[in-house]
Amino acid sequence: MNESSPIGIFDSGYGGLTVFKEIATRLPQYDYIYLGDNARAPYGTRSFETVYQYTWQCVQWFFARGCPLVILACNTASAKALRTIQQNDLPKLADPTKRVLGVIRPTAEVIGQYSKTKKVGILATNGTVQSDSYPIEISKFYPDVEVHQQACPMWVPLIENSEHNSSGAEYFIQKNIEELLNQSANIDTILLACTHYPLLKNKISNLLPEGTTLLSQGEIIAGSLVDYLQRHPEMETRLSQNATMEFYTTDDPVDFDNHAPNFFGRAIKSKQVQL
Repeated sequence: MNESSPIGIFDSGYGGLTVFKEIATRLPQYDYIYLGDNARAPYGTRSFETVYQYTWQCVQWFFARGCPLVILACNTASAKALRTIQQNDLPKLADPTKRVLGVIRPTAEVIGQYSKTKKVGILATNGTVQSDSYPIEISKFYPDVEVHQQACPMWVPLIENSEHNSSGAEYFIQKNIEELLNQSANIDTILLACTHYPLLKNKISNLLPEGTTLLSQGEIIAGSLVDYLQRHPEMETRLSQNATMEFYTTDDPVDFDNHAPNFFGRAIKSKQVQL
């Protein structure tokens, strides 16, 4: 095993820190590198080709830093780039045993277990909704589950500008929740399909009918990674275990460090990287 073979965790910005937080809680022994591509965020409004190009560039950066496993802790990157990377790019590498995993499939594998009415709601960015990744993946595991999607284009900008607790934010949150619930009166399970959205969880919960299950992805992804490493000892044994964490951003590290505690739950110290 290399002296340092960290797990790479990637997001277009800060949101992936909500997933990283849960992964680090479940698997604190491993080494981790986090990269937020803040300089080119948000990804949610960009084309499939642009998201793929940005994501693959960042994945290659992780590989160059010794990461044999990279988690795309970003729904938009998972929706628009993961399949191409897995099918086209990884087999061409000098080391084709490197792996890239996303957040959509692990979520799709379990979401049907939470719904009694078989009516599920997805709150996500425009890019994730337009990709139809969730309806496609959920249908593979739960063909009887009906999926309703609602894009929430204002939520990420509100969160990243620290306006998510304002009265203006409440207007947009309520508007999008009503738009989703108007699609079906029987939605009983709603997924926050963007890693930023857990910061709005309390506000969203207050707007939902009693008994509605609201899911965020951090714990689901952490549990899925535990299972993955148990099923793939050839990968698990490659990963270094010194309990280290490194944080990088493609934008201003001071700004990144100021926002990070809202998502990660504690202060961090990041470095800027040029891609």
